[in-house]
Amino acid sequence: MGKKLNKNTKNVLLAIGSIVGIATLATIGVKKFKEKPKVLVRSLPFPNNNDKQVYFVGGGLASLAGAAYLIRDCNFKGENIHIIEGMKILGGSNDGAGDVTNGFVCRGGRMLNEETYENFWELFSSIPSIDSPGMSVTEEILNFDHLHPTHAQARLVDKNGVIQDVTSMGFNNADRMALGKLMITPEEKLDDMTIEQWFKHTPHFFTTNFWYMWQTTFAFQKWSSLFEFKRYMDRMIFEFSRIETLEGVTRTPYNQYESVILPLKEYLDEFGVDFSINATVTDLDFKEGDEITVTKIHIEDESGKKVIELNSGDVCIMTNACMTDSATLGDFNTPAEYNPNKPISGELWSKVAKKKPGLGNPEPFFGNPDQTNWESFTVTCKGNKLLKLIEKFSTNIPGSGALMTFKDSSWLMSIVVAAQPHFKNQPMDTTIFWGYGLYTDKVGDYVKKPMRECSGKEMLIELLHHLHMEDKIEEMMEDVINVIPCMMPYIDAQFQPRKMSDRPNVVPKGSTNFAMISQFVEIPEDMVFTEEYSVRAAKIAIYTLFNVANKKIRPVTPYKKDPKVLLQALKTSYR
Repeated sequence: MGKKLNKNTKNVLLAIGSIVGIATLATIGVKKFKEKPKVLVRSLPFPNNNDKQVYFVGGGLASLAGAAYLIRDCNFKGENIHIIEGMKILGGSNDGAGDVTNGFVCRGGRMLNEETYENFWELFSSIPSIDSPGMSVTEEILNFDHLHPTHAQARLVDKNGVIQDVTSMGFNNADRMALGKLMITPEEKLDDMTIEQWFKHTPHFFTTNFWYMWQTTFAFQKWSSLFEFKRYMDRMIFEFSRIETLEGVTRTPYNQYESVILPLKEYLDEFGVDFSINATVTDLDFKEGDEITVTKIHIEDESGKKVIELNSGDVCIMTNACMTDSATLGDFNTPAEYNPNKPISGELWSKVAKKKPGLGNPEPFFGNPDQTNWESFTVTCKGNKLLKLIEKFSTNIPGSGALMTFKDSSWLMSIVVAAQPHFKNQPMDTTIFWGYGLYTDKVGDYVKKPMRECSGKEMLIELLHHLHMEDKIEEMMEDVINVIPCMMPYIDAQFQPRKMSDRPNVVPKGSTNFAMISQFVEIPEDMVFTEEYSVRAAKIAIYTLFNVANKKIRPVTPYKKDPKVLLQALKTSYR
């Protein structure tokens, strides 16, 4: 007992203490963990809903979910629910479009997770499947996923085309200590901080297998918000021990527009929800005084400007920002234009935020498009020749491998091959896959141009070089129908460094008839850039504004307080 510990041993013990300390605290709260604590919802007086009108600004998942909650839990008439959407397609960032002639396109993929996404699964358990009679969307998705389990065999690939051994996270003691300290640091001390600032004393962290995998799985940057990184670590701590295989990824039968949005839209159609207002909302008027009460909605459509006047008891629920704002598409021979000017939803939020206190601050999120952009590309081919080569390289059949990241790529390029077909109108003799790059301003390793200046063809050429299939480029191009690039200037905007006050509450203090739902509202403990965040925001808005007392919002499952989960994460950090 009298021996002195050397420095390395002390560091290891400190690292263990930092993480296990949480487990010790968690043990005190094990009973609470098992009881699933209730989420309290502030209620407002709405005695009956027969004549009330609800206007949703934006037609994304959150608005559609909110409409479903009104019907299911508030006995609302469908014709009194109005979805105002300026685009010709619903779903917001849950998209999927195209055909075999022009090629298919997914701007991005929203990963689901069976163990979390508490409110998402509950809502969709009451939405009927379109393709599987007698089955809910939740059952349909989980059944499909269980038949198509994920186990990535080629999560990271180096510049020589060698699949990396990622069973070790690659941490040193300084990395472990910094991570452990972060997990026990209160959010209130992390205002405006970036991930890079936290790990400035251990730059080695950004060379670890963990960082490459975590970064590309969730699309983090070094300059992203430390808030959000910590919340992801807290929320997804049980995924830490299987990040190298992505076994926690839950797959939908088709792209998320067809597997999630279309069944929800069909459900709402059956109840007569009004989707007729095809217009862009340009402003909201509020009643004078301290309360937050919307009185008018200003819209603009092809015929000009109009105003919707709200009566007493009517409600306005606004998507205050959209991460796919200002997105543009290219094609096989044409780059996608980079045009971040005047994002529609960001402009509306800016106008509204200036009118009343407590409505947030869009500037940190929409003020730095060079930091918040990345670019995706969707490849459509005749036949499966290219997919067969990728399958041989990765040893993953389509739909089983999740992300494959080329860690030394100057664009930090990753690809995903989904189970085929990924679109309902995709012929059996056609295959598609999706990829993205995080560093669009960097010159390619083989195509000597920044990614954002590349056509779809050039992106595919860069990828084939990273797969070391240079001798097959000409042969592969013969089967390509199209490669569609998609530039998204604000796709990472929700990850920007921020103050605690920059994101508004779903129902702001003083609101009588107004709520905001998006990836840019504040929901304690939950993580943005997820389907669950949209659905949870919608549920909070509806249950609060309409005094839903007989149902509860499902809380975030506190895995970060589960000693078994924490112990497994600790073991993983020492692999």
